[in-house]
Amino acid sequence: MHFLVKQVHKILLKKQKTIAVAESCSGGLLSKVLTDLPGSSRYFILGIVAYSNKAKINLLGIPSNILKHSQAVSKEVASLMAKKIRQIVNTDLGIGITGIAGPTGGTAKLPKGTVFIALETKNKKICKEFHFKGNRLEVRKKAVLNALSLIKNLL
Repeated sequence: MHFLVKQVHKILLKKQKTIAVAESCSGGLLSKVLTDLPGSSRYFILGIVAYSNKAKINLLGIPSNILKHSQAVSKEVASLMAKKIRQIVNTDLGIGITGIAGPTGGTAKLPKGTVFIALETKNKKICKEFHFKGNRLEVRKKAVLNALSLIKNLL
């Protein structure tokens, strides 16, 4: 993961892009790795762990009817998390991560390891669905690795 973090760090600095993160199932791990290297304050503006629906509503402004209709773990909510966090602090890139890290909480429709990662810039929107295997920490690490890869590829 460290090599990928260094690559993203260099790209963000070189392109002078700013980033904000809204995380749920990753619990702040993406924000942590994005701020591990010196100089990250030049691109990392804000990270929020909006773990509960209440936080998603109150901090990010996600409509409660979308959380009820689409569920918190969905492409719609991840996309809104990315959009809203980017708008809140006016960054170049917003990221939203929501999912089920386990070991409980999964259903037949949304099994443990289901994660949605969304990225939004002014001109691009991406949201991907992943199904990771492993324990809670492994799912969270895989979510962060894939988020970093998406950032690298988008920039």
